[in-house]
Amino acid sequence: MVTERGLEVLRAIVQDYVATHEPVGSRSIVERHAFGVSAATIRNDMAQLEDEELIAAPHTSSGRVPTDKGYRVFVNHLAQVRPLSTGQRNAIEAFLADPADLDDLMARTVRVLTQLTGQVALAQYPSFARASITHIELVALTPNRMLVILVTDAGGVSQRIAPLPIELDEADAAVLRARLASLITGRAVSDATDRILSLGEPEQPGARRLQPALLALAAVISEELAEFRQEKLVMAGAATLARREQDFRGSIHPLLEAIEEQVTLLRLMSEMVTDEHGLATSIGLENASFGLGEASIVTSDYAAPGGTARVGVMGPTRMDYPSNLAAARAVARYLSRMLEEDGTTR
Repeated sequence: MVTERGLEVLRAIVQDYVATHEPVGSRSIVERHAFGVSAATIRNDMAQLEDEELIAAPHTSSGRVPTDKGYRVFVNHLAQVRPLSTGQRNAIEAFLADPADLDDLMARTVRVLTQLTGQVALAQYPSFARASITHIELVALTPNRMLVILVTDAGGVSQRIAPLPIELDEADAAVLRARLASLITGRAVSDATDRILSLGEPEQPGARRLQPALLALAAVISEELAEFRQEKLVMAGAATLARREQDFRGSIHPLLEAIEEQVTLLRLMSEMVTDEHGLATSIGLENASFGLGEASIVTSDYAAPGGTARVGVMGPTRMDYPSNLAAARAVARYLSRMLEEDGTTR
């Protein structure tokens, strides 16, 4: 069992190692922190921490550095997440204000988060799987090319150009718009998909002329509805990994591959367990099964119309956990407010 003072010594070691990137010795702890005990007493506390595998010596006769297990204990015993400064909060508000649409908002979210933390920023899109289609619009670009626009009640907007096998006039486009709207407007995304895929032959002989165009539009709409049902991740700051390469014990290539493919990161983020504040951390070897044993990820839940999603950062285990958690929480809270406002992501 680690004593209360031992936990304070661990906290000092983590803070100093993150700040200096140098192994931390007992003498420097006494000099930098007001423990009110001798260096010999601190050495005894450090010996206990080493026995518990919370710190380790990278070199003989050196100071000590936190292990992944030590970072975990440190995070679990955080008294509070460090609040952001007024300037940082103002920067978040200014950066995220007046987005053009949801894609713009999510892109801004990760950009401001990587600026605040210096880490790779990650943000899950809100899920539109349970959203409903509120509007479909067809805009004729040429007689045989049409822009298809879909809007959901959760803020999802899709625009796609559909090539058509026959030429249409405005009256034809109006007939097709009415037919498609009757099929999917007001329907959940999953239900709308089923109805689009089950399109049969029209009952009116006059409408059969438009059937090839209707089927072409239905195919495009089906693909866009499938996109609504997929999980999406947006990221920023991948270049920070190269600048921090010395902070990783091994290669950063698995992290770069995860950034490129995204599936691993989406799975990892979805499995992270949050605390009562919606915050979650996954540290070092806890990510080994995902091939990311060199990295730590911290996230915060945010509220979206389709449920909750997560925003956070990924970087080396030697990161400033209190500050990064605070930044993720602050950005998540502002993102939640933005998504609650009517018309923000339309």
